[in-house]
Amino acid sequence: MTTSLAEIASSDAALRAFLHGLPGVDRVGADQRAAMLGTRSIKTTAKAQAIDLAISMVDLTTLEGADTPGKVRAMCAKAVRPDPADPSVPKVAAVCVYPDLVAGAVAALRGSGVRVASVATAFPSGRSSLEVKVADTALAVAAGADEIDMVIDRGAFLAGDYRKVYDEIVAIKAACAGDGRDAHLKVILETGELATYDNVRRASWLAMLAGADFIKTSTGKVAPAATLPVTLVMLEAVRDFRAATGRVVGVKPAGGIRTTKDAIKNLVLVNETAGDDWLTPDRFRLGASSLLNDLLMQRQKMSTGRYAGPDYFTLD
Repeated sequence: MTTSLAEIASSDAALRAFLHGLPGVDRVGADQRAAMLGTRSIKTTAKAQAIDLAISMVDLTTLEGADTPGKVRAMCAKAVRPDPADPSVPKVAAVCVYPDLVAGAVAALRGSGVRVASVATAFPSGRSSLEVKVADTALAVAAGADEIDMVIDRGAFLAGDYRKVYDEIVAIKAACAGDGRDAHLKVILETGELATYDNVRRASWLAMLAGADFIKTSTGKVAPAATLPVTLVMLEAVRDFRAATGRVVGVKPAGGIRTTKDAIKNLVLVNETAGDDWLTPDRFRLGASSLLNDLLMQRQKMSTGRYAGPDYFTLD
């Protein structure tokens, strides 16, 4: 990268020039490559390994108005021991909840190694003042959140006010370090509202330039959510960002990933686009609520030769 990060962010004009100077995305090519990689077949031992890897990458999520402390505790127990009858099943990467439920999740997961993530910044719309967004983040961090999933202001981004979006991410990143903590920041682009792959690429770079530790496709509240071509564009962005800056940023597709087949398609996409360096929960996550049960059913089928009934595993 011939221009320093400080120079890129020095003014609105410089930021705009950089983002609009990024190579355009070949939409047809991206769609075709994602479709081709989605047909790759993984069998036997490799499939079993892929299922366990996918389980270890899951951010087990509940983001409903009817969420209760009891539901969160039950979900935390499942995160640590996804199948109580089989201790060989890996634990998931994180549990993701609203800020007011973080403290209960932290208590339930203490010592387990499962991280606590929390949405913030007026999730899912992002339509609030910066002061409210920072306070929302600070609440979750003070309660013990290890990770913050923030949403960008899509209205500002689509209006071309890139500097506002950049400054908000910087401010939320600073709030993640409150109380002497250093929570990781995942920046949700809500790609279903960005309209074009070029916008997805620009938003990905904007988030990374502002300090994102992860870039995430979606809130799960807007369709389309985590499509394979969009995830491909984001994986290309983190690959190119590392090549340009040396800094590694993770990717989290979220929303619409419900089956083992979906998860494995994503893992193939990661391996073929960003490389196997990203095949770790530290660099790739799957945001999901129903995916885990399907992974567990497929895992049991491979080990026993039969499917468990759909009510064998708890429903989240």
